[in-house]
Amino acid sequence: MIGKLTGWDDTIVALATAPGIGALGVIRLSGPAAIEIANSLFHSKDLSAQPSHTLHVGLLKNGDEILDEVVVSIYRAPKSYTGEDVVEISCHGSTHIEEKIISACTQHGARLARAGEFTQRAFLKGKMDLAQAEAVADLIASHSEAARLSALHTMRGGFSQDLKILRDQLLGFSALIELELDFSQEDVEFADRKKFLELIEEAQRTVAELIESFKYGNVIRNGVQVAIVGKPNAGKSTLLNSLLNEQRAIVSEIAGTTRDTIEEVLIIEGIEFRLIDTAGIRAHTADRIEQLGIDRTHEKIEQADIVLEILDATEPVDENINRFRPNDPSGNGNDHSGNGGAQIKKPGNQNWIRVLNKTDLFSERVTHLHASMEEGSLRNTEIEFMYDASRRRESSLHALFPDPDLIFISAKTSKGIDKLRSALVNSVLQGKTIREGTVVTNARHHDALKQVAAALDEIRAGLNNALPGDLLSLDIRRALHYLGEITGEITNEEQLSWIFGKFCIGK
Repeated sequence: MIGKLTGWDDTIVALATAPGIGALGVIRLSGPAAIEIANSLFHSKDLSAQPSHTLHVGLLKNGDEILDEVVVSIYRAPKSYTGEDVVEISCHGSTHIEEKIISACTQHGARLARAGEFTQRAFLKGKMDLAQAEAVADLIASHSEAARLSALHTMRGGFSQDLKILRDQLLGFSALIELELDFSQEDVEFADRKKFLELIEEAQRTVAELIESFKYGNVIRNGVQVAIVGKPNAGKSTLLNSLLNEQRAIVSEIAGTTRDTIEEVLIIEGIEFRLIDTAGIRAHTADRIEQLGIDRTHEKIEQADIVLEILDATEPVDENINRFRPNDPSGNGNDHSGNGGAQIKKPGNQNWIRVLNKTDLFSERVTHLHASMEEGSLRNTEIEFMYDASRRRESSLHALFPDPDLIFISAKTSKGIDKLRSALVNSVLQGKTIREGTVVTNARHHDALKQVAAALDEIRAGLNNALPGDLLSLDIRRALHYLGEITGEITNEEQLSWIFGKFCIGK
């Protein structure tokens, strides 16, 4: 691959560790002159005579100036990350020292590396394919266990192996089709159409599974935005603190304390949730600042993947139970908000989770809360298991709260929070288990796979309609083209620059 592009025969240098003060810093060199440049600065021994995969301790000097005492690691081509000669200089983690060493390397013939250039050289040298190279950036950027495992699986070639099997099968049949075309005058058929149809059907299942996995993969890569919404003083900030197990948001009995959004990250079962505490929504307010907060709440609802709708157990049921419900899906204009017109409009693409908060006050205020009920009809034994939806259906609580998906919690005491955490995870997985093996997390891969699926559909239709080999061959080539785009067999320099330009410098 490297032979197809120009300008990749020089030596590059960059800081491989994160910028800033630390215990150690690592400067990486890669290219034909990497060892020679390091040798000109390292006077303790002749690095050019040292074998690959060895470490050497000594002083690094630029002329007569001592730069630092360092450890130099040597990796000779092709057994290195980039496939070229690579030298890594471990120095003390002073930004000034790191800059001095990099400057000395450039004075002796290296140039500063571009973003992602070390990994791009590894791809061009055939050390990894394009899908694996992109997974390197995903691994570096991973914030959760699920993201780490997915990126590691792809980086180690799991996804590429799935595609290779599919590509090899298509190539094998394509070769037989081409052979038929060469002997078209003989009216012979080398490719068994029945077997090929079975192969295509299996390929369609594989590609469909990969495309479907992107729903979960997108969550792994980008996290899940969760908007916590409700009326003022419903306990939204208290819930945020309870989920995070820390006092992140200010909590007060004064309604409207939260004027702006507060965002924090929570990892549950390897999935990253971005929790957004919002300003309470009410129909009317004379406070301009509060209104700006309410407007921002509606914006966050539009952007959210999940909306946590917080209801207040200290309010009468008939006023509380339908508060903040989305507009009537029937379009008949009924107002289900129970909130004087302060509706939340549901865009239609989020999951909604309804949560009844402040349930710890039930035992103290049963009569006050539910004056319509006969006194004592809500027994203390029922209060104890109201957090269990299945048992709640068998009690008088069911008449008050018929929604089986309503989650009872006390953000103040953290009662029921575990069930809410499980509901968040289930809302993402939607009853499915986390997919083992390859999970597509890259939008570029997802788009290419959809093109592959379309080509496979055409091939199958062609087989069912007994199309001639030359027409089948066109669709096979299209499927192979888009498979090649994922792994990098089909690419161009502009596309590579765009992909690797998103990497950090030094990787």
